[in-house]
Amino acid sequence: MLRTITTFIRDEEGATAVEYGLMAALIAAVIIGVVTTLGTNLSAVFNKIAGQIKVN
Repeated sequence: MLRTITTFIRDEEGATAVEYGLMAALIAAVIIGVVTTLGTNLSAVFNKIAGQIKVN
């Protein structure tokens, strides 16, 4: 019984899966942030261009 508990505590396979999950979540959060910022900036650029076209 003690051997089974010790083996379970030393087992690192579950920790590896959790680490990969955390990395995937962090990467997804960064991508969402970049896409949101890029979309906002592109929208501002297109609105500026559209405003200049209407004036001329």
